[in-house]
Amino acid sequence: MDSHLLSERSSVFRNADPYMVSDYVNLHVGQHCIGLSKTTHPRASLNHRKFADLDLCRISYGGSVRVTSPALETIYHLQVLLSGSCLWRGHKREHCLLPGELLLINPDDPVDLTYSQDCEKFILKVPVKVLESVCDEQRWFRPVDGIRFSRNHYRLDELEGFPSLLAMVCQESEVSDPLPRVQEHYTQILGSKLLSLLKTNISRECLGSPAVSFERILQYIERNLKQDLSAEHLAEQAHMSVRSLYGLFERQLGVAPLQYVRQRKLERIHACLNDSNCPVRSLTEVALDYGFLHLGRFSESYRLQFGELPSQTIKHRG
Repeated sequence: MDSHLLSERSSVFRNADPYMVSDYVNLHVGQHCIGLSKTTHPRASLNHRKFADLDLCRISYGGSVRVTSPALETIYHLQVLLSGSCLWRGHKREHCLLPGELLLINPDDPVDLTYSQDCEKFILKVPVKVLESVCDEQRWFRPVDGIRFSRNHYRLDELEGFPSLLAMVCQESEVSDPLPRVQEHYTQILGSKLLSLLKTNISRECLGSPAVSFERILQYIERNLKQDLSAEHLAEQAHMSVRSLYGLFERQLGVAPLQYVRQRKLERIHACLNDSNCPVRSLTEVALDYGFLHLGRFSESYRLQFGELPSQTIKHRG
């Protein structure tokens, strides 16, 4: 398969200083540091293509190298080992990757990888927003604190159809006249395939399915608190009547849906005003962000819920 994952047409470096390659990778693929033996002088190679929101990269350092990073923060790294070996170290775990194996690194995972001298990898950089948009389009449920892959290494032959899809994406990235719309389409397909094949913390149960839980409706509200969440909109998303939605909220929480939404909006604002790390340019801007158009009513609702005005909260924030 490795012959289909970026050809010489995508070459950026050949027999180059590994630190030059590392600087390029930091700019395009993900922040990291490399450590090399001072007694060796390896020569590195790199192929790279930008593909819609993705980055495709084929890399070898030509010598034993340790790659570290505290976290990737806003991106997922999918790495396919093409040759050699690579030792991955995690919390109280480690795994030696061999050719034909895939490693998935979550945005909040520290990176600690040691390449063998003959190691070559294909790396796919996937921004968080790509997988979130796939979930939203498919109406899959993702936790408020983010999508996370719960298993981080696989053999490629476990993932039906994924190797050929990856090869097609690489081939499409190297066409002489790329079409942005086609690249975006492939990106969505690839994101859907990842979330379907690999173990994650999302649920692919549709919001409107008969088994939908009340908790999942609340999760939808949490993800969209800055939107105009009318009862009609929530009922449409949950595939139920407005009357049924009201009945569900009354049974579960003893409040109407819009009352609950208003409470959560105010609680989110209250948390922000209390947090010195949360940037607040003006109370008006914060209120408008959450759909409170009448500032006097907003302040009064806030006072009734928290016993003080928003201006008082921000005066004694931590």
